[in-house]
Formats: sequence, structure tokens, C-alpha cells
Amino acid sequence: MRIFLNGEPTDVQAHELAAALTELGYGDAVVATAVNESFVPASARQATALREGDRVEVLAPRQGG
Repeated sequence: MRIFLNGEPTDVQAHELAAALTELGYGDAVVATAVNESFVPASARQATALREGDRVEVLAPRQGG
């Protein structure tokens, strides 16, 4: 299925956000996620279904000031 990962078209086999993150190489990385502009906490990723055309944002925390 094709989703948009951080604005880029990306094909994934997974149908849940947690599985898609693993498939895309994020594994156990500490990241923030959103699907279609709605924040998805880590505890809800396993139950968050993905559909064709969904917009997924993955953001890594940064340090600095």
C-alpha cells in the first residue's frame, strides 16, 4: 500500500502504524508519530490502522537551543 511518509510517497506492506515503523527501519527508535495530522502516542501505534494514501509523519527529538 502507498502512504506518504514525511511527505514522500512510500510503499509498505504493513497495515498498522507500529508494524510500518518497524518495516521502515525505525524499530525501537524514540520518535513522535502522527497520521493524517493527528498525533499518535507510542501506546496507540499497534492499534492504529493505516489506509492507502494516509499521511504519516515521523519526527525524532532534537537537542539544542
